[in-house]
Amino acid sequence: MSTTGTLSINTENIFPIIKKFLYSDQDIFLRELVSNAVDATQKLQQLSSMGEYKGELGELKVTVSVDESAKTITISDNGIGMTDAEIEKYINQIAFSGATEFVEKYKDKGDESQIIGHFGLGFYSAYMVAGKVEIQTLSYQDGAKSARWECDGSTTYSISEGTRETRGTDIILHVNEESEEFLQKAKIQEILNKYDKFLPIEVEFDGKVINNTKPIWTKSPSDLKDEDYLAFYKELYPFEPDPLFWIHLNVDYPFNLTGVLFFPQIDKNKFEVQKNKISLYSRQVFITDEVKDVVPEFLQLLHGVIDSPDIPLNVSRSYLQSDANVKKINTYISKKVGDKLAELFKNDRPGYEEKWDSIGVFVKYGMLTDDKFYDKAQKFCLLKNTEGAMYSFEEYQEKFKANQTDKDDNFVMVYTSDREAQHSFIESAKKKDYDVLEFDTLIDSHFTGMLEQKLEKTQMKRVDSETAEKLIEKDIKLESVLSEKETEKIKELFETAVDDKTKTVLVEALTPEDHPVTVTVPEFSRRMKEMQMGSGMNFMGDMPLMYNVTVNANSPVIQRILKAKGENRARISKQAYDLALLSQNLLTGKNLAGFIARSEALLAD
Repeated sequence: MSTTGTLSINTENIFPIIKKFLYSDQDIFLRELVSNAVDATQKLQQLSSMGEYKGELGELKVTVSVDESAKTITISDNGIGMTDAEIEKYINQIAFSGATEFVEKYKDKGDESQIIGHFGLGFYSAYMVAGKVEIQTLSYQDGAKSARWECDGSTTYSISEGTRETRGTDIILHVNEESEEFLQKAKIQEILNKYDKFLPIEVEFDGKVINNTKPIWTKSPSDLKDEDYLAFYKELYPFEPDPLFWIHLNVDYPFNLTGVLFFPQIDKNKFEVQKNKISLYSRQVFITDEVKDVVPEFLQLLHGVIDSPDIPLNVSRSYLQSDANVKKINTYISKKVGDKLAELFKNDRPGYEEKWDSIGVFVKYGMLTDDKFYDKAQKFCLLKNTEGAMYSFEEYQEKFKANQTDKDDNFVMVYTSDREAQHSFIESAKKKDYDVLEFDTLIDSHFTGMLEQKLEKTQMKRVDSETAEKLIEKDIKLESVLSEKETEKIKELFETAVDDKTKTVLVEALTPEDHPVTVTVPEFSRRMKEMQMGSGMNFMGDMPLMYNVTVNANSPVIQRILKAKGENRARISKQAYDLALLSQNLLTGKNLAGFIARSEALLAD
């Protein structure tokens, strides 16, 4: 006997609305239907464990098949099945309870994130690719008869006696012309690999089981070895080097969350931020790799998997909505990472230091973007100097504060951003027993600025921002051997040699061993330029860097210039200035050619 009916809805255009508003990605249809089949199978398992189903479970699995000639895709399970009455209840009515209100509320807003999944519309995602959908089903209940449901995407359906002889359900999609790409096995395989590779019930396609039903995050950490975590990492990221370490998440109160987060190796010199490496699952069904609401920003550099049934999702399961649980999970993950780093620092300091170049990127990024993490990370953030020694903030102050405190009682932390380019400045600083830190990654220009703001009475100075004598200003000052008249003469000679409005000539009393001329970029000028470049602002036009050209009044070279006759004074002054530029890689083109010619002439003389 066959019956027909009309779906419980008061509008003819519900299917176009499903397609337009609910599912931006056509692939979703297969995820939804396979997930429904898994749910039906798990419900049977639950009924059996409760003693409400006495029959044999058999081999529980979901099968996906494609018939290119018939232009059909079939999703089959041997779960609980449905009676014709249940089809009426779950397919024809519940899917559209409140649908009219839904249409009126959202049809003009285009706000997909507000469309909540309690409408039960997952099954109807099938119509994204199908012109007609057929259900063949047989309920697990004793004496049940098979049923067949069919609908061509209009609001009219038919129910008749079915042909299925075993418990379970077949969903048969008759693929429309526009979607025939989904009849390619390679396409189906790609979708299954993306969404269903860790479903808890075996999924078979093309004669092979495509999923791992017990992924690592569903197991107890006490049952796992390092090799298990490394093997799982390779399964997720086959071309990545081994991770530094990992954190196994497992909490059931006040929310449910499992997962494994891996700390990848990072090239600190490139600092390529590869986000979207954390996959979000709900009951082992892949949802998205856009986890910005769930995972703190700085931890989006991590790799791994998070699985939580408590994260609210819209009907397509593709967009996260910020609510109390999401915020709690975000805070929890940040705390777990902080606790893990603190534990590693305390229990394995040598191993922690060995990994610091990669760990440091996460720690610094976290301290910059999360004040609570900054407070915790102060204890395990390391400062690394040019000798390779590493110190916590507290250790560094204790060791170097006495020698590196200026006349205003500020602790001055001297650092290099490029050891090779700033080598001569580093050596000059070391002659004064100053320690030089390494801050040479892309994130460090922001990090040093933050430290100066956060640490009390602390200044950060790049080693090439001043001569060594002025890096840390003290009350002790060297006396100049030049008279006032000689000082004026030297300044005049070098201003002629420099002839550049972006460079200010200073004559300072330094030690005789210091360079005769030093070119530096004052800290303030460089920071303003970096701020302008980093923000993309052009509030001062193309602001040039301002340089100081410091002439060492006590250098023997300066004495020689004063003793030189005629044109030699200007030639030697120019040569000394060009040597200072050359040491900073600032001598190029015509000026470099002039320097070489002058050098050859001086050698001949």
